[in-house]
Amino acid sequence: MDIQFYGANCVALSTGKVRVVVDDNLIDLGGKAVLKAGDIALYTAAHSLPEQEAKMIINGPGEFEASDVSVYGIPMRAHIDEEKQTNSTMYKIVANDIKVLVTGHIYPEISESQLEAVGVVDVLIVPVGGNGYTLDPVGATTLIKEIEPKLVIPVYYDDSTLKLPMPAQGLDQALQGLGMEPRERTAKLKVKSSDLGETVQLVVLEKV
Repeated sequence: MDIQFYGANCVALSTGKVRVVVDDNLIDLGGKAVLKAGDIALYTAAHSLPEQEAKMIINGPGEFEASDVSVYGIPMRAHIDEEKQTNSTMYKIVANDIKVLVTGHIYPEISESQLEAVGVVDVLIVPVGGNGYTLDPVGATTLIKEIEPKLVIPVYYDDSTLKLPMPAQGLDQALQGLGMEPRERTAKLKVKSSDLGETVQLVVLEKV
């Protein structure tokens, strides 16, 4: 599986058979759309349907299958939700024996039932920009400890090329808060189950 980062919360996971694109709302933020015909589109929060034709559009909880990819949408409290609201969806994506969890802008408290639904995770993709809109390094660290992934990929931090709805802290500041040194910085991460170690490592994806 290949993973690439396009800014904000937008990532693309390629399996060789299909591409899964998460949170491509980049046009709304002054960027360019990533989604192409034939992709599977996931949205962690309410979003108008994309103009591009997609193989499948998933914008809420449930279990889905397409092109040997399994997607599990778990209802979550968004970071800006009131207590007991669940206006966000966290996605577990399983393909090529790799299990990826994309949190989106969730509140950092995760219940036992939600943890059970998450299960084993190889790669955790988590926002770190904070400032009340999304997870900050403290909240991200809480989730890392709860979920225990093998790899962590930080997303949604300050980006001068995009008009984020709320200011976000910079990546270097976020990494200091996480207290983790990047294993590598790369524009495309190739993930194989045989390459995953026993300890949690952090990888910075350079924006495509």
